[in-house]
Formats: sequence, structure tokens, C-alpha cells
Amino acid sequence: MRAPLVVLVSAGLASAHFGIEYPVWRADSLNNESYSQYIFPCAGVPTDLANGNRTDWPATGGSLSLDLHHPWSYIYINIGLGDNVTNFNYSLTPSFLNETGKGILCLDHLPLPVDLAPSDGQHATIQVVAGGKSGSALYNCADITFRTNATITNYGNGNCTTSEGVSYQVVVEQTNTTSSASDASPTASGAASTATGAGSLSSVNAPVLTSVVAMAMVFMYGMSS
Repeated sequence: MRAPLVVLVSAGLASAHFGIEYPVWRADSLNNESYSQYIFPCAGVPTDLANGNRTDWPATGGSLSLDLHHPWSYIYINIGLGDNVTNFNYSLTPSFLNETGKGILCLDHLPLPVDLAPSDGQHATIQVVAGGKSGSALYNCADITFRTNATITNYGNGNCTTSEGVSYQVVVEQTNTTSSASDASPTASGAASTATGAGSLSSVNAPVLTSVVAMAMVFMYGMSS
């Protein structure tokens, strides 16, 4: 009688986490008990798996698709250069994302920081950090190879689609305002591009916003040294 309960508990834990649909993530940390998304920097997935799952990604920035299982999340996306990345010292979301809804969120173009100019063939790792109601951070990574001939329309399946009911706001801490998904960069397609209620900071999840903003810089740079 105990075995079915364990299966149900494990399924519940998995449903409360998130996956990376594109680029291909380093390993499936949702369904493999060897990994934990609470482990910095890449859910406990070893770096020796990176080269087997590298995705060609545009040298000017590309798309990212996430499978989100929380009612809402604060999302930070970082990048680090090299084969064995331990320092994710570039942020692709200098203003973090306040995402709402369970399902697929596709960001059709994440531009690179102005001071990051990768060469063709250079290796890097994208780190996605998701913060939720508990205040804990969840981590996943996707390993990429920058390619000058790759385009932002290379989504793996050729379709960057956001699920109905999934949207996000860009939280601009400096000015205490938010931008709608249709106006902000990075941008999202599908349901996110028609998100409503994205005009003011008051629409963000207020009870935990203060603590999350205080942790923003830690999440953005992945607690790197």
C-alpha cells in the first residue's frame, strides 16, 4: 500500500517544478530522482553531460521555451561562457519576469547583453532560475553553441508558441513599473503577447514581491562567485 503513495508524492513534486523545452536542457531533472532542481547551479546535473545535448543558438541571442508547472513564478535567465560553467555572470533578464499560468512560455528572442559578443562555435550554458511562493530557487540549465548562421526561428520544432493562459510581465525595479509582454524585451508570442493587467506593479504578486526583489540580484547571477 505504500508504493502507490510514494509514486503520487513523487509526481506531485515533479509537477511543482519546471522544464526547459528549448534549447535542449542538459538532462531531464523532472523525472530523474538523481537530480534536484533545488541544487545550484544546474539541478545537480553534472557538466559531463553538457556536450551531448548542445544546441546551436544564434550569436545575437535566440529563443527559450519553458514548461512551467507553478501557478506563477519569478524567472531569471543567466548565461555563462565555456565548457564547464560555474560563473553565470551575464543576465539575459536584467529586469526579471513575473510569469503567471501553468504551461509553455516561449520567449521568441532573448537579446544578449551589449558587452557580450560571442564567437562562432563558442560554448556557453544558459541557466534558468525560477522563484516561487516559498522563496526557494529552482535551477535548470541548457548548454548551447553560438552559431553566426543560426536564426531566432530555430525552435527545434519550428514553432515558438505560448500556452493559453500563460503570460508574463517584466518587473522594472528601478522605476517601479512593469511593461506588458507585447512591448517588452524579451518578447513572448501566443497568449503572452495579448496579456492583460500588465500595466502596473500593483498587479504583480504583492505578498512576496518585496522579498523576491531583495533576492533578485542573487537569483540573476545564480549565486555565482
